[in-house]
Amino acid sequence: MKNLVNQVQLIGNLGSAPEFKEFDNNKKRVRFSMATNEGYKNQQGEWVNNTTWHHVIAWGRQADNVMNKLEKGSRLALNGKLSSRTYETAKGEKKFITEVVLRDFMLIPKKEEAVDLPF
Repeated sequence: MKNLVNQVQLIGNLGSAPEFKEFDNNKKRVRFSMATNEGYKNQQGEWVNNTTWHHVIAWGRQADNVMNKLEKGSRLALNGKLSSRTYETAKGEKKFITEVVLRDFMLIPKKEEAVDLPF
């Protein structure tokens, strides 16, 4: 049960192309944005769609996997953990950000690419 303490699972679409960075110590990082959508009917019976944007970050081997398999618009399911940090902008403003640190992901094929299984 201790692995359930900080776990995030999302299904959505990449809103931006993954951004790759390699540091001096050969450490690799990839960042991308991901949109998840939830829909419901309001009291008037109208369909309402809410989109939430998430910042996702991947390190090392997962960064390589993201760069090789994902592009803007890709649909995926991911598993990760939440990480929060603060940073200071060039203007001296203190900012707070929460990111999903990627543990694993699975690419979900588009409907036209999906294969019908024989069972």
